Amino acid sequence: MDSARTPVAITMGDACGIGPEIVLKACAERLGVPGAQPLLVYGDVGVLVREARALGLAIEVLPVDRPESVAAPHAPDDAGRIRLRVIACSELPADLPAGQVDARAGAAAHAAIVRASHDAIAGRVRAVVTAPIHKEAIAAAGVRHPGHTEILAELAGVTDVRMMLANDELRTILVTIHVPLRAAIEAITREAVRDTIAIADAGLRRLGIARPRIAVAGLNPHAGEGGLMGREELDTIAPAIADARAAGIDASGPWPGDTVFMRARHFRDFDVVVAMYHDQGLIPVKYLGVDTGVNVTVGLPFVRTSVDHGTAFDIAGRGVADHHSLLAAIDLALRLAPEPSSAVARPVADAR
Repeated sequence: MDSARTPVAITMGDACGIGPEIVLKACAERLGVPGAQPLLVYGDVGVLVREARALGLAIEVLPVDRPESVAAPHAPDDAGRIRLRVIACSELPADLPAGQVDARAGAAAHAAIVRASHDAIAGRVRAVVTAPIHKEAIAAAGVRHPGHTEILAELAGVTDVRMMLANDELRTILVTIHVPLRAAIEAITREAVRDTIAIADAGLRRLGIARPRIAVAGLNPHAGEGGLMGREELDTIAPAIADARAAGIDASGPWPGDTVFMRARHFRDFDVVVAMYHDQGLIPVKYLGVDTGVNVTVGLPFVRTSVDHGTAFDIAGRGVADHHSLLAAIDLALRLAPEPSSAVARPVADAR
């Protein structure tokens, strides 16, 4: 397909959360602009129809069978309604409860991810942008993976993927992702840190940074204080940094975790911080606000971006969710994917 006409896939996320709401709001805003990039939602037609009606949005939800049906931007019709194309991946009941964990919503969210990923691998969509899923709901549906990153990696048949969160002020990429803290410490190996640095370097080059400056955070307080507070920095992290530098990557550290993010954000000393575990990296970015933050899965054979927040069950169904993180995710996906994926089409694995 012609890259200028290839749609961006947007998965609806958990139907019991704010996913349908922010997807509709974002699509209404983007598709209302003349010459907009075509967008294609993967989700539940009935949920989207009911949500659009509840939000009072002038959106006509139109089911389509394949991405090729969305080959050009669609201007509003004579009544001013925006035509939103949707690939139906589920058929959820109208009485699905908002703000609650439901296995049916988890299964539907997973089905949308699988279908959109299949189309991305085949080059039928330009990129995949995901609305939030709920980990308990997908677990209740029998999906063994804890989150998008792990699901997408298995579907794509790759292992060296990382989660990078970014906004206008700070970027961070994680060595370990959705594992308990005790297990994360065990998973921080020389190879894992070295590979994360290399993936970060490649990802930022794709963003247009010619020579990324990569800061590597320590694991222990004060980056181990020369071994007084742990030897991981001396035995694991520093050797990984040396490996990366030997490969021509501008990596430095290990830096204390309590100051390295400030240096990256305030003083602009670094382009990205490699964090050792989930909360070490995500708390600083999310503290700056989730309205413009974007989650990027680096290492996939296709572009995937996402919001940097969750399903927000506490406000689901109230019509007050902020969709700007999803808009930012769409915009970044377009920057990262100027052409359709060149990946060779292959069957999508069962990620259950």
